[in-house]
Amino acid sequence: MFGEGNEFCQKITYKTTGAKPEDLIKSFRNSVNPRIAVTVDMIATGTDIKPLECIMFLRDVKSALYFDQMKGRGTRVIDYNDLQAVTPDARSKDHFVIVDAVGVCEHAKSDTHSLNRKKGVSFEKLMQMAAEGRADEDALESLAYRMSMLDGKLDDEGRKDVEATTGMTISHMVNRILDGTDADKQLEYARKKFNTDDPTPEQVDNARKESIRNTCSLFDSPKLRAVILDVKKWSELVIDNISTDTLIGAGFDKRAKEMSMKTVTSFKEFVEHNKDELTALRIIYSKPYNIRDITFKDIKELADAIQMPPYNLTPERIWDAYRNLEKSRVKNNPKKMLTDLISIVRFSIGQEENLTPFNELVDEKFAKWVETQESSGREFTGEQIEWLTKIKEHIESSISITLDDLDDVPFNHMGGRVKFYQVFGDSHKNVLEELHAVLVR
Repeated sequence: MFGEGNEFCQKITYKTTGAKPEDLIKSFRNSVNPRIAVTVDMIATGTDIKPLECIMFLRDVKSALYFDQMKGRGTRVIDYNDLQAVTPDARSKDHFVIVDAVGVCEHAKSDTHSLNRKKGVSFEKLMQMAAEGRADEDALESLAYRMSMLDGKLDDEGRKDVEATTGMTISHMVNRILDGTDADKQLEYARKKFNTDDPTPEQVDNARKESIRNTCSLFDSPKLRAVILDVKKWSELVIDNISTDTLIGAGFDKRAKEMSMKTVTSFKEFVEHNKDELTALRIIYSKPYNIRDITFKDIKELADAIQMPPYNLTPERIWDAYRNLEKSRVKNNPKKMLTDLISIVRFSIGQEENLTPFNELVDEKFAKWVETQESSGREFTGEQIEWLTKIKEHIESSISITLDDLDDVPFNHMGGRVKFYQVFGDSHKNVLEELHAVLVR
């Protein structure tokens, strides 16, 4: 097809004769040749295939797991200089191409493939078996399958929680597990470990067991296992927005009051135990003005901490519990922002008499600030008021604001920081700091 020599296109499999597969793979991206690699399944595992520009399917793939892993090779980026070294006319890699010669992309993939060999064993039990070093290949491959299915259900926040705990993405962990249980990988490991091209069965078995132990060690951390179970639980919550409930009676349920009391007590216990550990709690306790130092990252850390077992709390659940118990002192909260945690903590430790949504407090302070500015002779144009209102709304949801935020939504639609400079002139330097100081206190 291309009129090129044999070096231009190479077959690469675990059983490739002649050159070693790893040498061919290394040449595939680091050298001009080979430009085409023909392989079976190798790019579906954790084999280190460099970023691809084109993936051509010449055989059907029925497994969703394998299909996603193969596509994932195309999403890998490559440095500008490295790309030009092998493709001189390329400027940069901003996309990749799938050539589907057999209709792989046209039908649904099966998720019930043979990897899930321990269907009767729970996710938690499989991880515990791995942590204790008792998992065999079947258990680990089942675990890889469950992890892959979980990855498909999680949102970006859930994936980041797992990655922050282990330093690896879930997809990377799946690849590590599949590598650790792959017979060809184990054979290659035996060859390297014992420095021989033809290891004995005993040496191969030794390498296999060591590979399994290394794979099991991925789940040694109790914190990681807890995080995975926690994000799994949240991924399985179902919110019914279709069914319509009918009110058959009204009144205060004694059971509901007991549950609300339990929630409030649990949250107060959490605050007391962590007031010196979590940045957000330390800042709130050190009133009055240190609250300005709090960041959205601090609030997110607090929100993640209360969601972890044994507390399993959310800001919405705590708010509703307080409202059930002290309705006269707790306002309704339709927006339900993460920043409401500031109001909740302050109310919980007695710094505030009433529980008011954080955005309402900011709205009140903003209105007073504008009124004070105008009564002292400072006049705002309609355009300036529009900018100030957007800045106020950003602080309501994110605690703080910086010049970099002005290059993002919604400010970029208003002209970004350049327009901000034009609208406020020389006073632009102080506007953000002044509003933050007034609204967050």
